[in-house]
Amino acid sequence: VIHWYKQKEGETPERLLFFSGGKVTTESGFQANRYMVERISVQKQCVLTIKDVIPDDAATYYCAYWDPHFTVIGYYNKMFGSGTKLFVSEKGSSPPTNSEILQKKHENQITYVCLIEKFYPEIIRVTWTDDEKEVTDNVVKGDTWQSTKEDEYSIASWLTVPAENKDKKYYCKYEHEEEKVSLPTQGNAVKTAPQEDDCRTVFSRDQLMHRTAYLVYIILLLKSSMYYLTVLFFIYR
Repeated sequence: VIHWYKQKEGETPERLLFFSGGKVTTESGFQANRYMVERISVQKQCVLTIKDVIPDDAATYYCAYWDPHFTVIGYYNKMFGSGTKLFVSEKGSSPPTNSEILQKKHENQITYVCLIEKFYPEIIRVTWTDDEKEVTDNVVKGDTWQSTKEDEYSIASWLTVPAENKDKKYYCKYEHEEEKVSLPTQGNAVKTAPQEDDCRTVFSRDQLMHRTAYLVYIILLLKSSMYYLTVLFFIYR
C-alpha cells in the first residue's frame, strides 16, 4: 500500500490518498478525478499525477508505506520519501544569471563557497561531488534568499575539505528546471553574469553584500572550530 501526503508550507501533512491493489482511494476534501496513481513494479516506482494544476496545489508531496522490516514493539513504522516540492506560478522560469565558486583557505582547511544567483522559481537542487561520488560530509546548504527583485532568488552551499586535498577536483552541481550545470573547484569558475561594453563583469550591490556576509560566516565558523579544538585539548590534557 502506497500513501501520498500533501504538506503546504507552515502546515501539518495531510494524507491525500492511498493506492492498493490497483485502486486509488482519495481522502474526503480532495477531488478524486484530479489524481492518478501508477505503480511501476519493475522499476519500484509509484507515480502521482495531478491534473489541471491550480495555485492551491502548491505544496510538498510525500509518498509513504508501512515497512515491516522496521518495527517498534510489534508496530510497523511508516517510511516517508524525501518529498517533492510543487511550485505553481503563471510566470515563466529563468535559469541563474551567475554561478561561481569562491575559495577561502584557513590553516589546514579549505572552504569552497558555491554561489548561484538570480533564478526563478526558487526550487533548485545543489550537490557536491568528486570524480567518483556525491560528497555529503562537511557540506552546508544555505536557504534561498530573494534578490532586489521579488521574482529572483539566490542560494549558496559550502564544502570544507582538508588542505592536503587542494589539488583534488570537486564539483558543485545544481539542477534547476531550466538547466543543469557542474562547476569545478579547479580552473576558472563558470560565470554568466551580464557584461558591459568593456566586457567587465557587473556585480550588483546585493551580490557583493551576500559575498561579504558568507566570507564573514566562514571566518566565524573557522574561528569557532579552532576554539572547540582548543577546549578539547585542555579537557583531555
